[in-house]
Amino acid sequence: MNAGLFGGTFNPIHNGHLGIIQYVKVHYAFDTIILYPSALPPHKPNRNLASAQDRLTMVKRAVKNMKGFQVSDIELQRKGPSFTIDTISQFKTIFGSHTRFHLLLGSDAFFDTPSWKHARQIFEVLPVIVMQRGEKTGIEPFASFIDEYVSKSYKFKNGNIFVHDRLFPIRICNVPRIDISSTQIRNRVKSGKSISGLVPEDVETFIRTKDLYK
Repeated sequence: MNAGLFGGTFNPIHNGHLGIIQYVKVHYAFDTIILYPSALPPHKPNRNLASAQDRLTMVKRAVKNMKGFQVSDIELQRKGPSFTIDTISQFKTIFGSHTRFHLLLGSDAFFDTPSWKHARQIFEVLPVIVMQRGEKTGIEPFASFIDEYVSKSYKFKNGNIFVHDRLFPIRICNVPRIDISSTQIRNRVKSGKSISGLVPEDVETFIRTKDLYK
């Protein structure tokens, strides 16, 4: 099985997330994409953070009618901050060698990896797909970053892919630009504005019913 791993705070999940992962699923012919909310994201402040259980529920509501998408509470089951390398290891143990995992990262998250726990090990255990959301930055910022922070031995090949003799490939995927952010949604809720069209209807109903982000 070919599976993508897509983690995040999802505070809340929105239609931008969904549009991007639907595109990536088709583009790379994934059998499934597994979404997993962070319980205690170590690199983000906890201001206005909905509970882990509420964020998990919103993700489940968002993808419940989307074929080929799963939701995991794998990080919610662990105590303390969530570290990506630990999550990857746990997924590999659970699913076994018959599942080929790829880690899906937004470009902002990718450029933040030097601050992550054992970040270089990520590239030792699975391929990474970096989702570039319509920015016209070209390949050079990625090449410079990979050379400085990951390995100087990565080589760029046609097809927006960096390859290495010992580490897994890093692919740069230009995904559709969808100008929606979780911060925007939280601010709109706080100011009493509509979020219709920004999140799935079931998520909007949940936010309103639970009185989140007020």
